[in-house]
Amino acid sequence: MDPVLIAEAAVNGVLLGGVLALLALGLNLIFGVVDIVWINYVELVMLGMYAVYWLVTAFGWPVWLAGLAAVALVGVLGLLVHLLIIAPILAGAPVNQLLATGGLLFFLQSFATFLWTTDHRSLRLALPILQVGGMYLSFARLLAFAVSLLAVTGLYLFLTRTYMGTAIRAVSQDREAMALMGADTRTMYLVTAGIGGAMGGLAGALLIIQYSVHPYFGASFGPLVFMICVLGGLGSMPGALVASFLMSEVISVGGIITSTEMAYVVAFVIFIAAMFVRPQGLLARGR
Repeated sequence: MDPVLIAEAAVNGVLLGGVLALLALGLNLIFGVVDIVWINYVELVMLGMYAVYWLVTAFGWPVWLAGLAAVALVGVLGLLVHLLIIAPILAGAPVNQLLATGGLLFFLQSFATFLWTTDHRSLRLALPILQVGGMYLSFARLLAFAVSLLAVTGLYLFLTRTYMGTAIRAVSQDREAMALMGADTRTMYLVTAGIGGAMGGLAGALLIIQYSVHPYFGASFGPLVFMICVLGGLGSMPGALVASFLMSEVISVGGIITSTEMAYVVAFVIFIAAMFVRPQGLLARGR
């Protein structure tokens, strides 16, 4: 194999890992605090992608402004999902929570199909391809990675340097004790749902400049994101970061050495083997 091609695939794996980390961190943040896995999370990302697409193509908005609108839109959708669907079943059986979020997933897919059909839509931005040391790198991926890195850093600073972030981390560690201390856990849940949704909206804005969107986009990225969250340890933010870059490298480099399909097979084999060794996840936190 050409070492330049391998190096290019490795760099692209890092760039892909940045966006996957954004998705995994948003989903893990919600699970860590609310203790419910949003099966429908990537479908909210899909709606964010559609928002950017239509705002740019139909209304002529600049991409950056449409991206900010998608962040706000999906953040609000995150709040609505929690208020209308999650909050009423918080005390219910886990199977009810699974069925509710799974039902929302199918509803969003069907609703998007009804509105926009199953056509694949892309922005077709005229972004350059950069040549670095014989490697050809997409400026769109570089931009998405840079924005993802800023967003992840901002989330870390929010969770570690602000009162609200500290309260969210405390609730995620022991919600019963925090409730006894007078903390309003419902407010923490709402803030977490809004932040998780906003991160999904940002991921959607970054993905639409690289991929086409369609109602079943979640079927492409959803299983991979959930695999990353479980591999890293549900609720573990460092685990989500490590697993994101590990899986993205396996898929990117493996796709060059063998094929994209075989690379996904290898990724799932690694996931299953890791679950036998550490079923709680690579960097699972104590609960």
